[in-house]
Amino acid sequence: MGLFDAFRKKKINDGLEKTRTGFFAGIVNTLTNSQIDDDLYNDLEEQLILADVGPDCAIRLVDELRDKVREEHLKTGEEALKALRELIRLEMSPTDDLDLTGKPAVILVIGVNGVGKTTTIAKLAYLYKDLGKKVMLAAGDTFRAAASEQLELWAERAEVPLVKAGEGADPAAVIFDAVRSAEAKGYDMVIADTAGRLHNKKGLMDELSKITRSVKKASPEASLEVLLVLDAITGQNAISQAQEFCRAAGATGVVLTKLDGTPKGGCVIGVRQKLGLPIRFVGVGEKIDDLLFFSATDFSEALLPELPKHEETEATEQ
Repeated sequence: MGLFDAFRKKKINDGLEKTRTGFFAGIVNTLTNSQIDDDLYNDLEEQLILADVGPDCAIRLVDELRDKVREEHLKTGEEALKALRELIRLEMSPTDDLDLTGKPAVILVIGVNGVGKTTTIAKLAYLYKDLGKKVMLAAGDTFRAAASEQLELWAERAEVPLVKAGEGADPAAVIFDAVRSAEAKGYDMVIADTAGRLHNKKGLMDELSKITRSVKKASPEASLEVLLVLDAITGQNAISQAQEFCRAAGATGVVLTKLDGTPKGGCVIGVRQKLGLPIRFVGVGEKIDDLLFFSATDFSEALLPELPKHEETEATEQ
């Protein structure tokens, strides 16, 4: 394991501490201290729902675990725990990588106000700059008062340039100018803010569609990703709202913020299943380096850690 991987693994472990020592500790306890029978499956389903995985996803995970136990002739709680960990890893694994192949690569960041969208943009800029990319920001939220000023402060902290215009300016024009500027100056990436709300759903759809067209018009070589930012603390409550936003905006991935602030980190699984979008990044703190690339392996191992050997032996003997 490389230094960067070890750093990320520790960060995700620390960020999921409330979840791991809360509801998922109960899940580990249920699996390792019970016989594998219908009562165990019922208890597990209930605990997954309490952990904010969501009823549909909880039922499906338990059904898949039941099938795996039967097919592989699993006998012990520890074997069932390993099987559940692997099911979650597979559930959370993306089928492809972020498309950052364009010149420049453009990331539109969308989400309702209050989910941490602006700070996420700055953290993304810091993350990619740290990886050697030349990053430019675009203040495309011209709807909310002081949005560009807030982003400007974060741009200064991340030490990246910002393209902005006055309140009420055309967001598509701002992002067009940023993409053009990035292309002319040899920047690798443009990360753009967008309005957290508009007067109605049609207005949101029209604006985001216009922004998408402006990106391609500014640079036919540009690639485009649309990342939806969600607040992990609101969990399942955010999903219905997110579904509307996804349909309107054509989201291609999810950023989950404030994962360190909730004992219900199981919502990550529910978000993946309900929205059908890959989790690309998770926020595990307030510092500018507290945004991490999402790893399904690190996530599943942090949620359901392996038992220490003496506990594993005790669980096997019961």
